[in-house]
Amino acid sequence: MKFLDEAKIYVKSGDGGDGCMSFRREKCVEFGGPDGGDGGRGGNVVVECVEGLNTLIDFRYRQHFKAKRGANGSGQNRTGAGAPDTVIKVPVGTQILDETKEIPIADLTEVGQMIVLARSGDGGFGNARFKSSTNQAPRRANEGYPGEERWVWLRLKLIADAGLVGLPNAGKSTFLSVVSRAKPKIGNYPFTTRHPNLGVVRVNDDDEFVLADIPGLIEGAHEGHGLGDRFLGHIERCNILLHLIDGTAEDPAQAYRTVRHEIEAYGNGLEDKPEIVALNKCDALTDADIAVKCSQLSQACGRPALALSAVSRSGVEGVLRNLYSVVDKIRRAENPEPEGYVP
Repeated sequence: MKFLDEAKIYVKSGDGGDGCMSFRREKCVEFGGPDGGDGGRGGNVVVECVEGLNTLIDFRYRQHFKAKRGANGSGQNRTGAGAPDTVIKVPVGTQILDETKEIPIADLTEVGQMIVLARSGDGGFGNARFKSSTNQAPRRANEGYPGEERWVWLRLKLIADAGLVGLPNAGKSTFLSVVSRAKPKIGNYPFTTRHPNLGVVRVNDDDEFVLADIPGLIEGAHEGHGLGDRFLGHIERCNILLHLIDGTAEDPAQAYRTVRHEIEAYGNGLEDKPEIVALNKCDALTDADIAVKCSQLSQACGRPALALSAVSRSGVEGVLRNLYSVVDKIRRAENPEPEGYVP
């Protein structure tokens, strides 16, 4: 299935049905009076967050969603039937923005969340509604009220506990394939990864967290160079970032600073997230080279840099434990255990 994380759609709720103008015409009823019923309410356009979806590809083939109109009222004080709601199903992590992409409307992060995106129009009044002591035979009925219509943007931000960042060919996809059952495309050329990938990482047999891999960043990504920085939105919800540096690069410190500059230029709180920096592809380096490059990287990032090799799995377990310790700490802070709980 092709990955699509952004789509523009048009929604239109149903108009209300028209009220009816009718009078009783029964035998032996001298003064029948008005008996026109009200129109039915139109259908709403509702967005529902469901499980089992991980892309917005369905909205490439259908961009218009219109709810049905309410039925008209009829004689004998019969109200028109209301129209059913039109439900749009989206994956977990979908944001809804207005047509300008500047005003957020909703952020759906849990299965079952629903939002009415376009409210339906009310049905019009039948002439029975206008009967009064001074107007016994009103010849007036209202038309149904129009529904709402609008263009909106759907933007998918993946739900993951940790995110992988780095330059192209830093070994992010290889790392994800080694620590999880994900099967991302791997190749010895830049921008092998063209869309985000998710993998479930198991630590200590019983503990697990979700790791997200996004396409690599290059210098000037915030200005649109390479694949741009749009995919950084997929790690905005992550609790921690794992910054992988290619150990075979001539200047790992400069590689780190390049990616950090793009993250800071993107903003949205990414620059403040906890970060683990690791030198990858150490299986291709000597012990002396590893020591020198880790020292340079540690000075650049201001914290100890770890060394690993995704291919040989050297140092991978230690990095995973460090990642999970931060993820678990944040999980416990967000969902504290009730008092008296005994594990």
